[in-house]
Formats: sequence, structure tokens, C-alpha cells
Amino acid sequence: MKEILDVKSLSRQFGGLLALDDITFTLREGEIVGLIGPNGAGKTTLVNSVTGVHRATAGQITFSERRIEGLKSHRISRMGISRTFQVVQPFPRMSVLENVAAGSLFAGHASTPNEAKRLAQEHLAFVGLDREAEKSASVLTLAGRKRLELAKSLAMRPRLLMLDEVNAGLNPAEIDAALNLIRTIADRGVTIVVIEHLMRVVMNVSTRVLVLNQGKLIADAPPQEVVKNHQVIEAYLGKRYASAMKDAR
Repeated sequence: MKEILDVKSLSRQFGGLLALDDITFTLREGEIVGLIGPNGAGKTTLVNSVTGVHRATAGQITFSERRIEGLKSHRISRMGISRTFQVVQPFPRMSVLENVAAGSLFAGHASTPNEAKRLAQEHLAFVGLDREAEKSASVLTLAGRKRLELAKSLAMRPRLLMLDEVNAGLNPAEIDAALNLIRTIADRGVTIVVIEHLMRVVMNVSTRVLVLNQGKLIADAPPQEVVKNHQVIEAYLGKRYASAMKDAR
């Protein structure tokens, strides 16, 4: 698979806090990569740095053979990087359809409002919200708002889609439905990064997993290898538990 994103020696500092410390990894077209780590590990900061919300303190980010570190987030999104947010906040006074149409207009893929609405209908049908199109976004359930967030990101026609806690708060059936959508999107050639706390989700959907701890990348491997990694176990469960597991082998 062709490489689509190359991150080299990426660091991000907030005052005296080094939130990201010399992060290096690559992403390839069409793969689904899990991004995990304890609370405060730097997962959202990494996504924010790649998408231009935060400017990297050091390092290089290359997307589709173009350097993007230092670019503003709207320029990066129009190049083909889209993301969802952990806290889902649709435009509450707009309809579900209008929320998605705004994404098409913002990214420049629709030249008129009518074209944007037509494209929005297609994305809403894909995520199963076509019957809710004319409703106010404020009346959607949590699962519905998550689907709306996904439709909004797809309206920007991403080549790289970064999903921040897209399954948080969903029940098992809703999670299974979300995972099916993620796999279908990847089958279309879109590279997906899934930021997730649920190991069941990561194991089921990811072909590879990146693990952050205290701003450092401590693992980059298939999920079946990551769950056996001593550093990963220590980061999640503590040194005492990790040592006990190692001794028991």
C-alpha cells in the first residue's frame, strides 16, 4: 500500500509540558490504525498537531508528499485530512442536512448550496440518517450525533479520516454498527485512524495499533502483538502488574 502520511520526530510543547516527544510513524492508504494510550498520553494532541489545530514545536509532517506542518487547519482539511471530535457539537439551530451540507461547502467540493445539499443527502444515507435529514440536529440521540459527525467529516471527501472516540457512550449494538461503517469507509481507500479506549474495538477493527504514553510512542505493531507488549501493559496497569505477568510466563 502507498504511504499517505509520514510523521518524523514530531514534538509539541505547552509551556513546560512536553505533550508529544519525538513521535515518528507512517500511515498507508486504506489501512485502519488504532491510536491508544492512557488518559493524558497525547492522543488528541497528536491528532490536533496533524490537522493543524496545534502547530508542532518540532518535526515534520508530510501528507501525500507535501509538507503540512505549520499550515492552518482549513488548508489541511481541504487537502484531504478530516477528523471528528471527542465532544460532539453539531450546529443545533441547523437541520441535520444543513450540518452536513456545510462540510461540503467549507471543503470546496460543492459550488452551490443545492449541490451541497445533494451531496449531504448521499452521506446521510450512507450513515443511516437520511430519514432524519430535515430534523434539527439538537434532537438527535448520542448515537445519531456520532453518525452526524461522521457524515460531516465524509462530506469533506477525506483521504485520511481521524476518528476521536467515535464509539464513546454507545451501546454494543451501536458500536458494531459504527465499526461496520468504518470498515466500509476503509474499503473505499480512505485511511482511518481510530482514537479509542475500548480494546475490544481496537482489536476488532485495526490492522495496526500505535500506543502513546506520556507523549512517547511506545508501540507500533499489529493488535495481537500490542496486547502482549510489556511497556503497554505497564502503561495501562502499572509496573507491579506488568512484572507479575512477565514472571508468570
